[in-house]
Amino acid sequence: MIEVRLASSSSEVDEALELRRRVFVDEQRVTLAADRDGLDAEATHLVAIEDGRILGTCRLVFDNRLSQLGRMAVEGDARGRGIGAAILDAAERHSRAAGAERIRLHAQTAARSLYERSGFQVQGQEFMDEGIPHVTMEKHLA
Repeated sequence: MIEVRLASSSSEVDEALELRRRVFVDEQRVTLAADRDGLDAEATHLVAIEDGRILGTCRLVFDNRLSQLGRMAVEGDARGRGIGAAILDAAERHSRAAGAERIRLHAQTAARSLYERSGFQVQGQEFMDEGIPHVTMEKHLA
């Protein structure tokens, strides 16, 4: 069974960062500098764990009443099992608990339908980030 929760130690955060490196840098050819943008120290990190293995992660950065969800990644061999949706549900719960009124994210267009199924709506035009097409999406929590 998969459990999605806050990372409980610095070693879990390190494992989440390593998962992001594998997905974004190795698989998608994003630069490590783009992934490690300096916000991880202030972020809230969520992890999806099964049998002691981190299979997914995302981070939340709070700005007033806005929760910025970013760096969501799921291990390649674990995709298609609902882990992304479970991470989004947990992110919404933690964002509400922190007083956020809305969640915003930059979705890779290939994953747009995942976010739409969780109630996110596109805001604005498609844009390129690290050579990958994205759209800004937002969900109101209040």
